[in-house]
Amino acid sequence: MTHVPDIQAAVEAAAAALRARIGDRLDGAVPDVAITMGSGLGGLGEEIEDPVRVPYEDLPGWPRPTVIGHAGHALIGALGGRPVLGLSGRVHLYEGGPPDRVVFYVRVAAALGIPVLFLSNAAGAIRDGWHPGELMLIADHLNLTGTSPLFGPVVGTENRFPDLTFAHDPRLRAIVRETASDLGQTLHEGVYAAMHGPAFETPAEIRMLRALGADAVGMSTVPEVIAARALGIRCVAVSCLTNYAAGVLDEPLNHEEVLETTKLARADFQRLVAESVRRFP
Repeated sequence: MTHVPDIQAAVEAAAAALRARIGDRLDGAVPDVAITMGSGLGGLGEEIEDPVRVPYEDLPGWPRPTVIGHAGHALIGALGGRPVLGLSGRVHLYEGGPPDRVVFYVRVAAALGIPVLFLSNAAGAIRDGWHPGELMLIADHLNLTGTSPLFGPVVGTENRFPDLTFAHDPRLRAIVRETASDLGQTLHEGVYAAMHGPAFETPAEIRMLRALGADAVGMSTVPEVIAARALGIRCVAVSCLTNYAAGVLDEPLNHEEVLETTKLARADFQRLVAESVRRFP
């Protein structure tokens, strides 16, 4: 997917394949929300009612995730009474290839006419007093990946210069905050710093991120938000704080810890997403 016509053609082909399956399950209705079910939300698919499962390999041009904890299929069904497209697994910049791979599914969602994208991720806690197992609503982000999904010629109907003032939609965030309160859940709100990865950050880099105003750090989400806003899709994102960032504690980091913490937080995370989606306008 190196040439813009090829990217757009692949997006349209994947959208057509999904549209046919959506027609089978939702009588042709456009899903209200696309949900990125990454680390911590893989089990949400079990909450989607009577889903149609579409493996990514059945969708033309769709990149396959290679990271543990990221399955590779789309789910079409209902969540909280709302038609949704659940995306079980995503690819990351560190898996290789151009940023086009990372945001491919966002472009497909736009081609389908889906108006809202609900993203999830695993993140390291930077702010003092925040702990693994808690959730953070992303209020804003820092793109420190060194790249952008919008580099190069414009693809399809994307805005060349999207305004990111409200990249993380204020109204949707307010609904998620209220939902967490009603569920009795602790939900922090803060700034997410996106790094390229796959190596975890150094303690010096975490001190830099803290000075820049970051509250949590991870390796995903921001490219997708940028692409979504360029296509007019509203975004809301929640991080599962899976570990303390490097240097917060005097101990090493490992991916197994991330996976174990997501399992512990999974029930609250899934309940928050499902109930929030039910309340979305």
